[in-house]
Amino acid sequence: METRDVIFSIVMVVSSFVLTYEWLGRFKYSPANALIILSAMVMVGALAAMILSVDSRLRKIDNMLDAKERSLRISVQSVEANLDGRVNEVLESIDDVASTIDRTRYR
Repeated sequence: METRDVIFSIVMVVSSFVLTYEWLGRFKYSPANALIILSAMVMVGALAAMILSVDSRLRKIDNMLDAKERSLRISVQSVEANLDGRVNEVLESIDDVASTIDRTRYR
């Protein structure tokens, strides 16, 4: 979690307080409205926490995908190297057989 995410969350909570306070101030303000203001702040705080949670999960999934991609790339390179070695061995044996056949044919 980055500091800017925390700052944005704090700004969300403070702005919900100001918005609710000013909106309720347009009507007749009473101490009972403090519960409404607190509820709005808690709701926005929970929303910010949920967004940060989703962000952290997405980052975790992205890191897992990167690790799997690296692992897969290494595996493919290993298979490619093994396959290349085997193909070279087969080609060398085919060349040996072909040269042997050519030598016996010309005798």
